[in-house]
Amino acid sequence: MCKMKKFGNVLWGIVLIVVGVIFGLNAVGLTDINVFFRGWWTLFIIVPSFIELFRNTNKMWSFIWLVIGIVLLLCAQNILSFSLIGKLIFPFILVMIGISIIFKDTFNKKIADTIRTLNSNKGDFEEYCATFGSQQSDFSGQQFHGANLDAVFGSVELDISKAIIQADQVINANAIFGGIEIRVPTGVNIKVKSTPIFGGVSNKVKTEYNESLPTIYINSVAMFGGVEIK
Repeated sequence: MCKMKKFGNVLWGIVLIVVGVIFGLNAVGLTDINVFFRGWWTLFIIVPSFIELFRNTNKMWSFIWLVIGIVLLLCAQNILSFSLIGKLIFPFILVMIGISIIFKDTFNKKIADTIRTLNSNKGDFEEYCATFGSQQSDFSGQQFHGANLDAVFGSVELDISKAIIQADQVINANAIFGGIEIRVPTGVNIKVKSTPIFGGVSNKVKTEYNESLPTIYINSVAMFGGVEIK
């Protein structure tokens, strides 16, 4: 995964270099390349989505945004009709959400199977649900055996940065019009399986996988909400 992210960074570098060279050559009169063609603004959707295909573990939504960007570009070029796309956009979104839900375990099958196994024993799981409110939990110095977090129009904060973790654990985090913040410890592996539906899952923890360390699996769904791991 780190290699894919590095490749994504290389792509961003190439894009910026190419744009810089074009502007430079135009400035000195060697070229006359019109960067601001009809629909140029769609590149702000197309380029990041394409690059995220190489960086993001959840490629489904990167692909969806790439398709949306390309369709908008074709509309701006009068190849497709904005009025037709306007009529089809809502059904398209529903179909894509359905496909992402059906096949969400296909793209990360190994992680999904491990999460399913860990979820089969929920006896020691902590349960936190915030509906139009907030909940905070700190496991400093305590054993952690997994948790279910649900934020519906609310927020949940889980701090296991100083918890005792001796085996693989799973955190099921569902943010629906709400937010979830998870603070994880050092000395563990972090693996994320996410399903963002007009929401976002942000993993700010950068670790190299170590087989000798326990792994925290974060199984997240963000629907018009956000899950942040740090």
